[in-house]
Amino acid sequence: MANERLRAAISAKGETIQSVAEHVAVDPKSVERWITTGRTPHRGHRWKAASFLGVDEVYLWPSVEKQAEKASTSELITYYPHRGAVPAPLWSSLIEKATDQVDVLVYAGLFLFDSNPDLPDQLGEKAKAGAQVRILLGDPDSEAVRQRGEEEGIGGDLAARARITRRYLEPAMSTPGVEVRLHDTILYNSIYRFDEDVLVNPHVLGAPAGQNPVMHFRYLPGARTFRHYMRSFDYAWERGREA
Repeated sequence: MANERLRAAISAKGETIQSVAEHVAVDPKSVERWITTGRTPHRGHRWKAASFLGVDEVYLWPSVEKQAEKASTSELITYYPHRGAVPAPLWSSLIEKATDQVDVLVYAGLFLFDSNPDLPDQLGEKAKAGAQVRILLGDPDSEAVRQRGEEEGIGGDLAARARITRRYLEPAMSTPGVEVRLHDTILYNSIYRFDEDVLVNPHVLGAPAGQNPVMHFRYLPGARTFRHYMRSFDYAWERGREA
């Protein structure tokens, strides 16, 4: 049976069988067979094709749903009952090892800079070496930050923390490759991404972020959890404004 979803996705993206084949690094005849015969490609090829076309691989190849679910479960490295339970050396190690991508989505995230005083300099050095650094802080003048401060019982202190974090970042902000933006979204999770590792800190109504659980995920090809959270980051990033 022909894979009409794949055919439609290629067309909707304005791509061709040739361009998909080049991106995935396979023969164009292979991509053509994926369409005309409904053949399911190998996991690595599926992920590359789906990522290139901007769709979920399970949508293109529904038969692999169980495989994707298993891979997604395997992305979870560990669970911490609260942020304070995350070992300090883990934060330091993830920061030091990151070479390609550092993404942080928080309202303030002041703890990270207080416990890693050299972090702004580190981020600047990583950017000079070719890494992309994107930091999203809560807009201290926004309704979202005001409301979150009230819910946590700290009022305007949350906005003050966001301002302090932004000040800490100033030495790195002039370095090409380091971008800092402000957001006014309702933040359901704080996200800390270091290359293929991401720490996700869910926000619980009425409790400060530090009292809430943290989940550590590591990217696996074909899985969806890591990519799911990073799509959320990208959504917030596009809505942010320059700090």
